[in-house]
Amino acid sequence: MRFIPPTGYDRIKVVNSFDELVTSPFGPKVNAICWSRNLDGDFHELAAAFSHEDEIVSLDEKALSRLSLSASGRVAVDALLNDFRLLREHSLSPSLECVPRYMRDEGPVPTDVYSFHADRATVPTDTYLCSYNGPPTEGLRNDQAQRHIDIPATRTELLKLFQQEEETGDFDSYLRENCYDLHYAAMAEAVPFSFAIGNLWRIAVEYPGCPVPPCLHRAPATAPDAPHRLLLIS
Repeated sequence: MRFIPPTGYDRIKVVNSFDELVTSPFGPKVNAICWSRNLDGDFHELAAAFSHEDEIVSLDEKALSRLSLSASGRVAVDALLNDFRLLREHSLSPSLECVPRYMRDEGPVPTDVYSFHADRATVPTDTYLCSYNGPPTEGLRNDQAQRHIDIPATRTELLKLFQQEEETGDFDSYLRENCYDLHYAAMAEAVPFSFAIGNLWRIAVEYPGCPVPPCLHRAPATAPDAPHRLLLIS
């Protein structure tokens, strides 16, 4: 089924091919481009091969080729290998992980991937990602989010933490160095949306001179018995 952006959401552009995905420009409002796909193959079987793992497992072509899978499982592997090929031919470095869960962070502003956040770089770049199995990545409208560091009570708590940890230095630099400025709180009326399974996304990153706001996203909170995620990122 073709991905349909949430009603009234004008920051997502949906395309029909990898070529469109990599060449379509961001802007004037668009900060996320989705190659909407329905992939064949049994990705759940592939992920289940690592269901005994309690830690994140990085998978490459050799690891995938060694798996004993059904014909449908092999179709899923072929789809993954094709995505690796497409991204590498575009001079990218994709990685694939089978994820039972991520580490949780504590403090006034948790900076783990379960928090809505933006990616950041020092040079122009984008993030590519695809969820093949398990709960997919979630996005949030920029106008339905507020940086945690701009919430007065949270900023006060961070300032206390800064004063405890730093003998010298600048508070704003401290916030940036610890990535507190990249994490966002959803407003009361916010409605997160799903990136959905199988779609390959290219999302805007915060860097000097980026023409659009970065795309806000997070790993979804999952139940202990949820299937392992298969996530490609580049």
